[in-house]
Amino acid sequence: MPKHSVELIISELKSKEILSQFTKEELEILDKEMKEIHYEKGQEIIHEGYKPTGIYGMLHGTAKLYRSGFNGKEQILRFVKKGDIVGYRSLLGGETFSASCTVLEDVTVVYIPELIFHKLLEVSSKVSFDVLKKISQDLGEAGKTITLLAQKTVRERLAEILLLLENKLGVDNEGFIKISLTREEMANLIGTATESAIRLISEFKTDELIEVEGRRIKILDHRKLTRLGHVTL
Repeated sequence: MPKHSVELIISELKSKEILSQFTKEELEILDKEMKEIHYEKGQEIIHEGYKPTGIYGMLHGTAKLYRSGFNGKEQILRFVKKGDIVGYRSLLGGETFSASCTVLEDVTVVYIPELIFHKLLEVSSKVSFDVLKKISQDLGEAGKTITLLAQKTVRERLAEILLLLENKLGVDNEGFIKISLTREEMANLIGTATESAIRLISEFKTDELIEVEGRRIKILDHRKLTRLGHVTL
């Protein structure tokens, strides 16, 4: 089974072959600055507009990546979970963070300073290829989001988002999607008013497409949701 991005980066940074290509100064930075950090629900990992100093690899938990609109309203771009890396695109582009990342459930990350990440890309073809693949995947997700918001009705968008969340984040032992979103966050995801999201979720529940327990949602009829959302996963 292929390693996810964070596993690959950590394994490469433990490889004698890779570390032999680091200078003494670089090894000292690696030893002093690379560390695990724990964030609790509601805390920020990165903040839109700030300058990156390194990347963050998700070891545990779930967070949301989002931008703030001119009126302060959030636009959720995607969710990040175990194995994902955060902040790499801004770091590579020499830009400030174009989005914020806030914890949805307690998260543990590994922080890798900029110099070490750049060095690793230079000496490890495996990591370089993996990052290139991640950039391609993120561009693909961005394209799907544009299509979702521009060409589908709100009802179709909700159906697709629920299927995508289950596909990306998985389900718990009871079959509920492994994420707890407020109705406002769900509304931001599908690009509608909170009241509309509440009404649609209630309709989906009445139609027995989903089961709802507070903020938790379980998909009951994947086939109907797939047809409703015109989804190809």
